[in-house]
Amino acid sequence: MKPLVAVAGSPVPKGGVRGWPLTSAVAAGSFYLSALQRAGGQEAILMPRPIERAEAAQLLGRFDALLLMGGGDVHPEEYGQDPRPEVYGISPERDAFELELARVAVDTGLPLLAICRGIQVLNVALGGTLHQHIGDGGGPISHGLKEKHDWERHSVRVDEKSRLAQIVGADSVPQCASHHHQAIESVAPGLRPVAWAEDGMVEAVEDSSGRVIAVQWHPEVTAAEDAAQQSLFNELVRMAESRKEVKGE
Repeated sequence: MKPLVAVAGSPVPKGGVRGWPLTSAVAAGSFYLSALQRAGGQEAILMPRPIERAEAAQLLGRFDALLLMGGGDVHPEEYGQDPRPEVYGISPERDAFELELARVAVDTGLPLLAICRGIQVLNVALGGTLHQHIGDGGGPISHGLKEKHDWERHSVRVDEKSRLAQIVGADSVPQCASHHHQAIESVAPGLRPVAWAEDGMVEAVEDSSGRVIAVQWHPEVTAAEDAAQQSLFNELVRMAESRKEVKGE
């Protein structure tokens, strides 16, 4: 059996899917799923809902790894702030679901890959804060803000002593696809920054377990042709396979 990777799905409101005008839906971007499949994993999409710690632990106990995708903003009340006007795409159900899943994954050592919104969820779940709006793309890197419907491509500097550097095999990752207007402000206890954009923005964090991969950019977008980006998914599935072996499955 392939390692089973839980993918926290994104809620789609009623009418948001063409041809389904009368029903809501749960979605996951095909780029993420294709990258998991290339790595040898089997994905399973989870519908977001408010969830208690015990239920989250029971749910994730069925899986070998967890993927947190990109998406709308985490509500600032989750990190003790009032929302700015630029905040958008808030889903209380998704926030409640993913924040609890992130905490359980870290507490139980479940391999975790957190991307864009995912790294923000992880940081907030562990007690960190976010920049609610990083600007309007006027700096050296727009992070995708100038072209609202396209990706910014920029390089990322990686701490050469980090776990991330071991995974990607280098101390920098060129041509990272980026599209976000929020980012980590204060890094949560237990996490440390290990990659930065040219403008100093935190682009990745790690914990001491070695089982957390968390990046601000979108590796799934270019993973099909970029081995460094695909390596993040490969490592998640490799860790998931090792977990299966330890469990004797």
